[in-house]
Amino acid sequence: MCGRTCLTLGPDEVKHACQYKSSKDEKQKTPEFRQEFNCGKSYQPSTNICPTDVTPVLISSNHVSEEPTDSSDRVLVPMMWGMIPFWHTGDYKNHKLTTNNCRLETMTTSKMYKRSFEKGQRCVVVCEGFYEWQTTKELKSSERPAYYFYMPQNASVEITDAKTFNDGKDVNLLKMAGLFDVWTDKNGDDMYSYTVITFESDDKFSWLHHRSPAILETEEQLADWLDYKRVPMDDAMKCLRPATSLKWHQVSNIVNNSRNKSDECNKPIKAGKRKISNPLMDNWLIKKKKSE
Repeated sequence: MCGRTCLTLGPDEVKHACQYKSSKDEKQKTPEFRQEFNCGKSYQPSTNICPTDVTPVLISSNHVSEEPTDSSDRVLVPMMWGMIPFWHTGDYKNHKLTTNNCRLETMTTSKMYKRSFEKGQRCVVVCEGFYEWQTTKELKSSERPAYYFYMPQNASVEITDAKTFNDGKDVNLLKMAGLFDVWTDKNGDDMYSYTVITFESDDKFSWLHHRSPAILETEEQLADWLDYKRVPMDDAMKCLRPATSLKWHQVSNIVNNSRNKSDECNKPIKAGKRKISNPLMDNWLIKKKKSE
């Protein structure tokens, strides 16, 4: 599954990190970062992003352009994590469904997700990394080891230190396949929302959790998943396969608390060396230490 991510880059830095080559002339292009109202919710960079938070998501520009564009063109759109059911009425917060993840096995038959998939509403969720908790051991939720997963980086980049990202130009963001939808409230305001696609973990990750997010590791996978006009549904499904190049390290359990946005959330710790019984107190101590 995927229930927590990290993205500390601002909008301009995310744009730099998501540059791509045009399919027509191979020129380097930078996606536009659109500003959507999203019922008053906006993107806030954080080491501890949770469902219902808003994050930048890549989609084909044809979904938002008034005029047809090159089908390979992309835009970044801030969207809420957790897709709002298209049939829902009333306050978007009250649909009472857990929609931050979509199971690949039922995606093409689900009332919730089939419509978006058939409409080509495929998206790519960008982040520096995601967190996962080991659930294969008999432990209390608060005691389960937490791990941070991310893509390989070049020698000049430290994935837990955004100061090494060169304004986003050098970092290799992790890219997860997802679906999105646009829901309209009673006032006529649109809310963009998304879900992350997951499938059964392979032998490489089954020690940690039985579900894994669908990671798009190559530019070809990413381009094929986004380009719904060129790549039909059956071919797009072939992009969703187990990741082979992910890196990871264990992190402190301060990340367990969704209100903890400390810079320490994604930092590595030695396995078994640190247990935290009160995440809020730990966060206070971290801030106190920085202020001294």
